[in-house]
Amino acid sequence: MKKLFVYLKDYKKECVVAPLFKALEVAFELLVPLIMAYIIDSGIPEGEKGNINPIVIGCLVLLALGVIGLSCTLIAQFFSANAACGFAKNIKAALFKHVGDLSYSDLDKLGTSSLVTNLTSDVNQIQTGTNLTLRLFLRSPLVVFGAMIMAFTVDAKAAVSFAVVIPALAVVVFGIMLASMPLYKRVQRALSRVLRRTRENLGGVRVVRAFCHEDEEVEAFREENDFLTKCQKFVGRISALLNPLTYVIVNLGIVWLLWSSTARVESGDLSQGEVIALWNYMSQILVELVKLANLIITMTKAAACGNRIGEVLAITPSQSYPAEAPTENADAPAVAFDGVSFSYEGAGAEALTDITFSAMRGETVGIIGGTGSGKSTLINLIPRFYDATKGRVSVNGASVLDYPKDTLLGKIGIVPQKAVLFSGSIRENLLWGKPDATEEECYLALEKAQALDVVKSKGEGLDYLLEEGGKNLSGGQRQRLTIARALVRNPEILILDDAASALDLATDAALRRALAKEECTVFIVSQRIASVRGADKILVLDDGELVAVGTHETLLASSEVYREIYESQYKREEESV
Repeated sequence: MKKLFVYLKDYKKECVVAPLFKALEVAFELLVPLIMAYIIDSGIPEGEKGNINPIVIGCLVLLALGVIGLSCTLIAQFFSANAACGFAKNIKAALFKHVGDLSYSDLDKLGTSSLVTNLTSDVNQIQTGTNLTLRLFLRSPLVVFGAMIMAFTVDAKAAVSFAVVIPALAVVVFGIMLASMPLYKRVQRALSRVLRRTRENLGGVRVVRAFCHEDEEVEAFREENDFLTKCQKFVGRISALLNPLTYVIVNLGIVWLLWSSTARVESGDLSQGEVIALWNYMSQILVELVKLANLIITMTKAAACGNRIGEVLAITPSQSYPAEAPTENADAPAVAFDGVSFSYEGAGAEALTDITFSAMRGETVGIIGGTGSGKSTLINLIPRFYDATKGRVSVNGASVLDYPKDTLLGKIGIVPQKAVLFSGSIRENLLWGKPDATEEECYLALEKAQALDVVKSKGEGLDYLLEEGGKNLSGGQRQRLTIARALVRNPEILILDDAASALDLATDAALRRALAKEECTVFIVSQRIASVRGADKILVLDDGELVAVGTHETLLASSEVYREIYESQYKREEESV
């Protein structure tokens, strides 16, 4: 949590002004019981004689103290809210940027649902905790100790009960705080699991319904939610002890104060006004300790959430990038793999083993293999989504490890397996590929991607608004738009990771003919022979190993794996060509 305080540096003034005005409010509030004692001991006897001036003066002073205290409260509230909102804003910005710098391996370990919880629920808890801390963390102790000091100025003998009550309250408050802090961490972890389950079911609701698993998923969600509820109830029961225990201790103190003061009032050692003042000070302590107890609960939650966010921010990205681009070799292959192996963290076996091949500029390289053969893993090593555990991946003769991030990714256009579009216009989505692209460039990319008819069928053209994830388009339309987004930047290397799986064979063939005219190096990952048979070079993967390289004709004659794939598809594939 301490590491997050750096994001409060822009709000130093607010962090000083808010507690300062709260302290001023406390100073005026502590004078109120003394004024009340003055009215009771001096004003009322004078009023019985017909002189109401002491009562009027006392009431005017009380009114003035109330107005000044309210003004101090409003000022403190304004500055504390400003600091808390700014603190949360800075944390969100830093966390979002940090997550963007993490590698795929880092993100795999953290999990999407956990990061969503960090950016929403955890940050909101920190914002609430900061706001209350600036307002109450200084005010409550000042009222407690100030009231005790003022009580001793009124009557030292009667104020002894204050010295007993306050330490007892401190033991209760801090004991419960220490007991509940680790439990709130457990609650946040359980919340992350519930959010993960919710996200999976909402995202895959069609699959759940298609397989009639609604009842099973509802039961699984209920189990996760029940566990979260149990955790919240358990820590809630502990936290709920704060208010009744503090009330019991303070009210016992008040009972003792009134009982012990009765005889002294009758003997004249203590006035009625002084007893009322002492009772008011004890009541102030009660109110403030209840506030402090609730504040500590909120601070405990905020600290637990802050520690979770701090753990994410403390993760050093597993990938680093140099500042300057390397010297490229014009005669070198556009992409080369030299003895490359890769294994996912925690995996028992390698996903890729000793991969060696090269792709020259302008070549079209097909990558084919069975499910789980490592096709997507292989092409993810080119843009450094993952780093090879062994061997060397190079682009234009230079290792991908030697390229700055923007330089490397600026050379590559990527179309992932899942067609991801963002809410907004078609134009805005295409400009992700090239922010300064002209309308002509957008239409040219759409034409190459066989997506021109998609745009022309919409009355608004490029300004047609897409829903979240492009849900108002079909799967094939989404894929074609994502291909256009990659093409609009005119990349040196174009990677299509099973990007035509939702296209009909005729559209797929037209797309391949258009890509054949491009000067860039094209990688086509597919499970369909028709998508790769025209490639200059086809890589055949089997269980993470490169078992064959060649053209369609040579692989039919020499590769048993390729021939098996062909024979399982050839009738359908022959019809498409």
